[in-house]
Amino acid sequence: MPRDQHMNDLSNAPLLDMRAIRRIYAQAGRSLNVLQDISLSIEPGEIVALVGPSGSGKSTLLHIAGLLDSPDYGTLTLDGQNCAELDDAARTAIRRDMIGFIYQSHHLLPEFTACENIMMPQMISGVSRKTATARAMNLLSALGLGERADHRPARLSGGEQQRVAIGRALANGPRLILADEPTGNLDPETSANVFASLLNVVRKERAGALIATHNMDLAEQMDRVLELRAGRVFGV
Repeated sequence: MPRDQHMNDLSNAPLLDMRAIRRIYAQAGRSLNVLQDISLSIEPGEIVALVGPSGSGKSTLLHIAGLLDSPDYGTLTLDGQNCAELDDAARTAIRRDMIGFIYQSHHLLPEFTACENIMMPQMISGVSRKTATARAMNLLSALGLGERADHRPARLSGGEQQRVAIGRALANGPRLILADEPTGNLDPETSANVFASLLNVVRKERAGALIATHNMDLAEQMDRVLELRAGRVFGV
């Protein structure tokens, strides 16, 4: 295939493409089919909600999408690359450079400021301190935290800490954001404000996103809603 045609094919491909994904766990001598023939795709710039009851496999699906776990069956393609063919080092590099993770708990480093927490993943990737600082400050400003850049986590509210965690997830300019109940620990008003910040900055960064949430009010603000039920996904 000519190179130009190959590049055009990649540009038209989904950012994330999961096909016939199955994940099976052994439990008390039985096989537990957590995910059964899951197929879904996310386009560049698309923000997709993932809803479903507790224990339905949302976290497992996010872990597979983020290359933290491997399916027992099926294929996963990220930005045109078949990730089943990658060794551990390559998977780690993709997680570092192409995927941003946001969890229910912020997991900020308490001894570092908000700015330094966002600088950290950049510097691990080899970015200069000057460039990392500028990027961190731009993200903090976009998240409404420009004046809190020199505050350590203990001096930030829960909502502010989670916004810093969002900035950290976006620090390396990932193509794909994966979020697991990113506002689950916050009160309703703070949750709504933090979620608005998340949507705003992800759209500005033009990243694709898969966001697990129990909150249907938040889910309906996204481009599309997928429901995970009995190991299968609906609404594709």
